[in-house]
Amino acid sequence: QIWLGSYMSGGVGFTQYATAAYTDNILDDFTYYGMDYLHDKYKIDVKNPNPKDKVKATQEVVNDIATEVNLYGMEQYEQFPTMLEDHFGGSQRAAVLGAASGITTSIATGNSNAGLNGWYLSMLMHKDGWSRLGFFGYDLQDQCGSANSLSIRPDEGCIGEFRGPNYPNYAMNV
Repeated sequence: QIWLGSYMSGGVGFTQYATAAYTDNILDDFTYYGMDYLHDKYKIDVKNPNPKDKVKATQEVVNDIATEVNLYGMEQYEQFPTMLEDHFGGSQRAAVLGAASGITTSIATGNSNAGLNGWYLSMLMHKDGWSRLGFFGYDLQDQCGSANSLSIRPDEGCIGEFRGPNYPNYAMNV
């Protein structure tokens, strides 16, 4: 069942790879909102990056940034029903919300693990807010990594810098 659910929905990797190509600037909008939030709250000039502008990668910072960006995205989906129709299936919405949350968090902190945790926080918020992530109840692929995103034990996951193209959660099923 788990294998079939992940295979049929394409797995984490495919959902992200395919959705980013046709999101109709929606991912861009959510990410630009995040950049504006970073500028307003943390005084980060994303147009002229400076290593001194980085925010310390703490759980509070991840919670703050990912929550703000994710809630903005969810509100936009609710405000514009055609956007919901365009991103049919919860996996596509989950991927766009997660990507925007993760991108914004990574840019603010300069830390890939903080971004990954922003992604997974987005998944948990999405499920909490809308009761499901994937269509037909297949939401394993969208939540399968939050428990091991900071683990370095090879049987449970690797930190972002150690992950290779054959990392199990990110296999493309074509």
